[in-house]
Amino acid sequence: MSDDENQFEQGNAGSSHTYTESAGSLKKGGYVMLKGHPCKITDVSTSKAGKHGHAKASIVGKDIFTNKTYEDSAPTSHNVDVPFVTKKEYTLMDIQGDGFVILMNDDGSTKEDLKLPETEDDFNLVKEVRDQFEAGKDLLISVLSAMGEEKIVGCREAQDK
Repeated sequence: MSDDENQFEQGNAGSSHTYTESAGSLKKGGYVMLKGHPCKITDVSTSKAGKHGHAKASIVGKDIFTNKTYEDSAPTSHNVDVPFVTKKEYTLMDIQGDGFVILMNDDGSTKEDLKLPETEDDFNLVKEVRDQFEAGKDLLISVLSAMGEEKIVGCREAQDK
């Protein structure tokens, strides 16, 4: 047997972007997948079980990337998908002319693949980031990640250590 026969290509283990949780245990402020979109739950209500049915949870949420509202319902005993959502802060190094930002990680590595949000809902955030950066302030940028997507969702002035 040669060494070539034992070489395997490393594949994606299919690590999921979601986990399951009982629809009855969802809470306002949590996250859930609604119609294929990662959403922050704005309202959850449950109805009583009918004569031959299950209690149902009616879930309303806003897409964490587009702010669009979605609704769905599921029996409280059934599982629903919940996205893994992370929030991380980076130091803002520069804002490019095309709206892309250069961010620095804690380990000193840079991230250059994020653009300032362009939706109307994010106008005030983008204005705040640009104004404070142009004023020479050191900013920490909050980035929300879920389902393989990322979005800038906030900023604050860096505190001197």
